[in-house]
Amino acid sequence: MTLDLFSFEFFLLMGSLLILAGILAGKVGTRFGVPALLLFLLTGMAFGSSGLGIEYNDAGRMQDLGILALTVILFTGGLETKLSDIRPVLGPGIMLSTLGVLLTTFCLGGFFYGMDQLGWAPVHLSFPIALLLAATMSSTDSASVFALLRSRRMHLKENLRPILELESGSNDPMAYMLTIALIQYITGGGEGAWTDILKTFLLQFGVGSLLGYVLGKLTGWFLNKVNIGNESLYPILLLCLVFLTFSVTSLLQGNGYLAVYIMGVLVGNRKIVHRKSISTFFDGITWLLQITLFITLGLFVNASELLPITGFALLSGVFMILFARPLAVHLCLLFFPRISMNGRHFLAWVGLRGAVPIIFATYPLMSQVEGAETLFNIVFFITLLSLLIQGTTLPLVARWLKLDEEIKEEVSLFGVKIPKHTGARMEERHVDAPMLAGGSLLMELDLREEELVILVRRGDRYMVPKGKLELAVGDILLIVSEHHLSR
Repeated sequence: MTLDLFSFEFFLLMGSLLILAGILAGKVGTRFGVPALLLFLLTGMAFGSSGLGIEYNDAGRMQDLGILALTVILFTGGLETKLSDIRPVLGPGIMLSTLGVLLTTFCLGGFFYGMDQLGWAPVHLSFPIALLLAATMSSTDSASVFALLRSRRMHLKENLRPILELESGSNDPMAYMLTIALIQYITGGGEGAWTDILKTFLLQFGVGSLLGYVLGKLTGWFLNKVNIGNESLYPILLLCLVFLTFSVTSLLQGNGYLAVYIMGVLVGNRKIVHRKSISTFFDGITWLLQITLFITLGLFVNASELLPITGFALLSGVFMILFARPLAVHLCLLFFPRISMNGRHFLAWVGLRGAVPIIFATYPLMSQVEGAETLFNIVFFITLLSLLIQGTTLPLVARWLKLDEEIKEEVSLFGVKIPKHTGARMEERHVDAPMLAGGSLLMELDLREEELVILVRRGDRYMVPKGKLELAVGDILLIVSEHHLSR
């Protein structure tokens, strides 16, 4: 019997083994504070051309996978973003995701151009190409940041987490627009100058924001009105609407990434049917796409090609981490004195790069920009460096700056928890003598109209709350009441 190395079954076998290896590596690494996404990348490299020899060099398919994954990742990020949390930090969050991206691009781009003028760059970097290289790396990736903070059971003071959520969800579209605009400028020979870039920005922002808002509102309404019957089909329906929003926006020259993020925020902050199933589905598919994307990116890169650019990329990565990102953050937050200096230092340190810069680095490859292969390798190396240095030290830096505090979870005596999306609130109420003044039967308790007793605990016993149940001092009532959610 011979093994067909080109059969679908063999492809399925290798894909399964790669994802399984990545998940196991991520599980082990998380215990030691290593970002799972870094280990997914390294897993791909270990199986790639410089490791076990799996060849993968299709930049077009790599870019398509990146678009698919980033669309779902950004929508899911929006879906999990609470407007009540980000409203107080809209100012600093938007400043970081727009002006912060621009400042990072020009600061890092200036450094790249200076290195070229000194003859230290591995490939010729004209000023536009230096800016393009910087633009691909100008957005942050906080997915692994929050995974690390949650694994260490910490949360951040000073509303820093909502700021990071807002920045990470909305700065990818800005970096994408910069990347596309600069590629157009470079491949067009500089004709049209900056007026074309400005037009591209306005069109991308305007169409992306408008369609994201309109289709987001329509999607929330449609999910509640359509009656499919099968709960399992609702997440699939929503996924189709996400891709529809992205593709329609992109075809109309808008920013599809911005549109799906806005759509996610709008859908996530209204009451929709089968929310639990939808959240579970998107959480799972987001992880699958992230794992697949990072492993494939690891396969795509040739580790041996990283050696010639190591010195340049190492110096550039250190400059980005220690100077470009901190400068951009501190300048953006000049008008927000409520954020302490320690808070600003931490936001500066959380400039973690992830899949997005590597995905954006495939665009120069597809557009045949001069030296694009070297640019891709530089971006890949700096991403590895960022994940390794910043990703592994985030909890330590948070503690050092005294910005983390232990999450104090209320322990339920009943072991029952009601998800927030149900629109209900749960309370455990101890029965005392004044409560029984009007009668000791459950039906005689003076409860508000919206309150309902669903369980009674007496010592270690649990009792069904029937109206004629006689209560005693010391009993504990599990009460559920309505809690308004916006429709």
